[in-house]
Amino acid sequence: MPDKPYSAPPHDKANPLALLPLLLFLAIFVGSGVYFSLQGIPNAFYQISPNVAILPAITLALILGSGKLSARMDSFLEGVRDPNIIIMCLIYLLAGAFATATQGIGSIDATVNWGLSILPTSFLLPGLFIIAAFMATAMGTSMGVIATVAPLALGLSSQTGLNCSWCMGAVVSGAMFGDNLSLISDTTIASVNTQGAKFKEKFILNATFAIPAMIITILIFYMVSTPAGDFEIAAYDGVKIIPYLVILALALAGLNVLVVLIIGIVVAGFVGFATTDTYSLVIFSKHIAGGFASMQEILILSLLVGGLSYLTNKQGGLEFLIHHIEKIALKLRHKKESPRIGEMSISAISSLADICTANNTVAIILSGGIAKKLAKKHGVSPERSACLIDIFTCAFQGLLPYSAQLLLASSISGLSPLAIMTHVIYSPLLAFVTVLGIIFKWPQFKTK
Repeated sequence: MPDKPYSAPPHDKANPLALLPLLLFLAIFVGSGVYFSLQGIPNAFYQISPNVAILPAITLALILGSGKLSARMDSFLEGVRDPNIIIMCLIYLLAGAFATATQGIGSIDATVNWGLSILPTSFLLPGLFIIAAFMATAMGTSMGVIATVAPLALGLSSQTGLNCSWCMGAVVSGAMFGDNLSLISDTTIASVNTQGAKFKEKFILNATFAIPAMIITILIFYMVSTPAGDFEIAAYDGVKIIPYLVILALALAGLNVLVVLIIGIVVAGFVGFATTDTYSLVIFSKHIAGGFASMQEILILSLLVGGLSYLTNKQGGLEFLIHHIEKIALKLRHKKESPRIGEMSISAISSLADICTANNTVAIILSGGIAKKLAKKHGVSPERSACLIDIFTCAFQGLLPYSAQLLLASSISGLSPLAIMTHVIYSPLLAFVTVLGIIFKWPQFKTK
């Protein structure tokens, strides 16, 4: 996710009705998908486009808002043009262009065959997860990693017969691992700054939860990494691997994701000219334009989700959830159990914030103030509080069918977001390991 400032919208008083539009969107999007799945209709979750499913929700949010309609529309547009949303849309466009350009010159097929020649079949899924995890940790972003690795996962699935949902789940899992743990991730920066924590201690604490979840994830991917049948490794041109090697090197160097993708597109063009006699500037431009067009639906949906989330927060939906969680935490407060109750409350608030915003950076900023307040009341260290809000927003970001990460993976693979969501093993495991840490009070830093 991009490291850009975000200002929490000035909200009305806590208002449960403000949550209705979001629930309506989920009811239409998920409900229709489940219904058509039960009917045995292919592409069940795309029978009703999510871009259409969200329109009644936006209409309801505008109706429920207070003040003049023009003011409500301005609030919606404020969410649409948020810097985080705009940068995500730029990533979508560049990701589409890179995927189409590399596919057009045969780079994806060459890279897949090269990978198959050096990796044992039982390590294909763990390999995807580990590559995505290292890249995301170096880049500090999940979106750029999904944009570059997901096309490879799709090619791997096509050639080996591996379940495509598992391949995409491995990529998203690795991307979320790095997004959460990276020291340069905007989620890490936001969580540390809002809680007044120290980077090093937060990283060490975060790693004690993330690494066990990562090990279990690798074991699960190893067990299910079985191709559907025999497959042949086709001959490949080593030169065509260069765009992906360049992307990997730049990612590990920690370059900005937009710069990485732009360089990747340019390198793909040069490789196309060098390896194909019929390749031309016109073909290259058509590949880029085709890539842009392939991302149209997800780009529009992200803009609309950004506007809807802003309206929900401004009208007091998130404030309502936070207020009630804080009340429950205060009622359950006991001297011995106070830190545990505080940690559970912080985890719940940050999770709900991410559900409402579908953006883990924004969720951290919105919930950071109340999380810091709860941490002080219940004797929770700033590092532990920062770790919890980062972990739980990350975990839910990998599990929301309308999150940018799953929408991007869905757009590249052609699978429904729910089909991918059920195979993102790392996110629920990270949440589970962290909940165990809260219950057993492990590990712990003393509040200074």
